[in-house]
Amino acid sequence: MNAPLENLTGLDLRAEIDRLRKERNAVILAHYYQTPEIQDLADFVGDSLDLSRKAAATDADVIAFCGVRFMAEVAKILSPEKTVILPDMDAGCSLEDSCPPEEFARFRAAHPDHLALTYINCSAAVKAHSDIIVTSSSAETILAQLPKDQKIIFAPDRHLGGYFARKTGRDMLLWEGSCIVHEAFSETELLKLKAQHPDAPIAAHPECPVHILDHADYVGSTRGILDYVLTSDAQTFIVATEPHIIHQMEKAAPHKSFIGAPGADGNCNCNMCPYMALNTMEKLYLSLRDLTPRIEVDEETRVAAKRSLDRMLEMTGGLSGPDVGRPKM
Repeated sequence: MNAPLENLTGLDLRAEIDRLRKERNAVILAHYYQTPEIQDLADFVGDSLDLSRKAAATDADVIAFCGVRFMAEVAKILSPEKTVILPDMDAGCSLEDSCPPEEFARFRAAHPDHLALTYINCSAAVKAHSDIIVTSSSAETILAQLPKDQKIIFAPDRHLGGYFARKTGRDMLLWEGSCIVHEAFSETELLKLKAQHPDAPIAAHPECPVHILDHADYVGSTRGILDYVLTSDAQTFIVATEPHIIHQMEKAAPHKSFIGAPGADGNCNCNMCPYMALNTMEKLYLSLRDLTPRIEVDEETRVAAKRSLDRMLEMTGGLSGPDVGRPKM
């Protein structure tokens, strides 16, 4: 549960967080979708699996994960001996919510001849019911290693699963989940924006619906999008994913311009993740001070979930693609 917020007026939150980071021997992780002020104070900025693996490799006693609940669970799965805290326990995920573990277990039981490839954006309990966990950058590599006649369940993101089904020609049974952030982009407004910036490539995350991906010059993971805009010769880009990633783009390439893809109202405000926004500097300070809220995963679930994560890493040579291995810039 979340502790009641206190009046912290006048407190130098940055200094206090730095003090507690040292006292607690803590590592602070920030997903690309966090606010710039949280990204800038984090020890590592990245995608979820990348961050959890980075934290596991440290000697920290405490992991403060500024992201959403399933990400912090992955950190606990990989580092069971460490204390893992999440600034706001209500920081969930529409993909996780769309796939309750009991319903997923029944769905699997109804299709016993199917292999369950499950996107990492799900609960630890769903991971425990899965065969192989995938990321947006590792899914294609894993699909290429499975027999053509192997029946596959892809959960929980139907847009991500549909993207890989189209790209690989695989016929997959898709769970009907989606990300509310990536579904908010408007094709009509995107085309208007493209008309204003005809030379700007569109970079999109594969969680976007097909009517957005059809207009993209590059489709890839959050890390992949970041790498693309930094290495491309283009000077202006339209970015179709959660707009807080643009902070890292502007830091790494201040000479380039980045425009968030618009929502139905013509701007990108509706595409900011409301769950990520629940983490604040105040809540991060309190969580480090009180070591709450804590993420706990029972051992049976943790072992089963780690097994499906390990299978992904085995099939990708220990890496899951551009999502892994980059600290903050």
